[in-house]
Amino acid sequence: MPDVNVVGAGPNGLAAAVVCARAGLSVTVSERAGTAGGGLRTSELTLPGFRHDLGSAVHPAALASPFFRAFGLSERVPFVIPEVSYAHPLDAHRTAIAYRDLDRTAAELGRDGPAWTRLLRPLVDRIDGLVSFTGHQLLRWPDDPRAALDYGLRVLALGTPAGRMLFHGPAAPALLSGVAAHAPGRQPALAQAGAGLLLAAEAHADGWGYPVGGAQAIADALVADLLAHGGTLRLNTEVRGPGDLDPARVTLLDTSTVFLDRFAGPALPDGYRRALRRYRYGTGVAKVDFALSGPVPWTNPRLALAPTVHLGGSRVEVERAERLVSGGRSPRHPFVLLAQPSVLDARRAPAGKAVLWAYTHVPAGWNGDPALAIVRAIERYAPGFRDTILAAASHTPAELAAGNPNLIGGDILGGAVSLRQLVKRPVVSTHPWRTPVPGLYLCSASTPPGPAVHGMNGCFAAALALREHFGIHTLPDLAP
Repeated sequence: MPDVNVVGAGPNGLAAAVVCARAGLSVTVSERAGTAGGGLRTSELTLPGFRHDLGSAVHPAALASPFFRAFGLSERVPFVIPEVSYAHPLDAHRTAIAYRDLDRTAAELGRDGPAWTRLLRPLVDRIDGLVSFTGHQLLRWPDDPRAALDYGLRVLALGTPAGRMLFHGPAAPALLSGVAAHAPGRQPALAQAGAGLLLAAEAHADGWGYPVGGAQAIADALVADLLAHGGTLRLNTEVRGPGDLDPARVTLLDTSTVFLDRFAGPALPDGYRRALRRYRYGTGVAKVDFALSGPVPWTNPRLALAPTVHLGGSRVEVERAERLVSGGRSPRHPFVLLAQPSVLDARRAPAGKAVLWAYTHVPAGWNGDPALAIVRAIERYAPGFRDTILAAASHTPAELAAGNPNLIGGDILGGAVSLRQLVKRPVVSTHPWRTPVPGLYLCSASTPPGPAVHGMNGCFAAALALREHFGIHTLPDLAP
């Protein structure tokens, strides 16, 4: 009989399992899929030798995460930190580029460079305080009040129409609208501005890192550590309720709130169940992975330097696309988030070939062909792209959810990213990972600090369980 059960071997479930195993407890992880990782899996989706990330491809949060720093992730998994964090073409010939070097980025922005520096330099200089503030539940006094204040004032500025007055030219607003669109929703809005500012600051601080070999390398490092410390991993194991698990003092769920409601059922108080059912999931995504005969034939060759590219045109165009999706309509020119891993890691595809990863936001219930919309969006900036396609694997929101039940309606963020749900995730509490059922905790992206590959949801939930059920008040050493 284990001390701890973990349901779900995504990044947060594995983080929780590692913390508990390092504390000397016996841990069993049960995973529905045939491989561990959840959103960290990498597989040959299209053709032999082409390795595609099933979920996340770029990992700024992993490099900045206190959990992964304590875990020594960069010592266990080689990362490539690109010189160009992300790029945003305005049209076929003009491209805005966010370099890791803040000063270089500002220099290329011309007369908007000083405003870009004023906006982001204080956040970059206090990046640890910013990550500490945003990487926790928000009902607490920040460890670095100055970082929290600087961030909050900038979120208030960019999250309202007044933020449009900060810049004169089109490049800087486009860069910010692109990073803000990582959190789907109408712009300007406070939650989207907050997400965009955090990502932009990380781009100029630790950078947007790519794990060599793909996201699976992160999951493999977590699994290896779990097994090395006595943990057990059960793959191809469907869990529907407590009866599918061996009895344990603690159970941690790296799952959706929908699964938590079904798993615990009547054991949950009515008020808590109502709160779970009021929790909202956000816009779905449609994703396409391409196997290419060579690099994307960008009209602007500078885009070939960028492993991450935001396609959507000007700030006005990105805002229009996100507004239409939020209103249940499909835009003619959608926002597309695109990753070119082969720019950094030639081993992801056979010699001379390339892999390409792309997704777009779509209205709820959308069931079209994402390849058509995404290819058209890429061809806007890379005519002839379709001629480089050797194979493609497309997934609608429903297909993504079928492959990973945590992706309710194709929402890859564990719930809508709104100001309300940054506080109420999934309930308003200083310990939102704890459920009313003794020994049962939720540790997924549906808890603070929300989405991204940082492992902090799992780390916080596990630390709380260690205190409350095992009398362990200090986080165990996680170093290699």
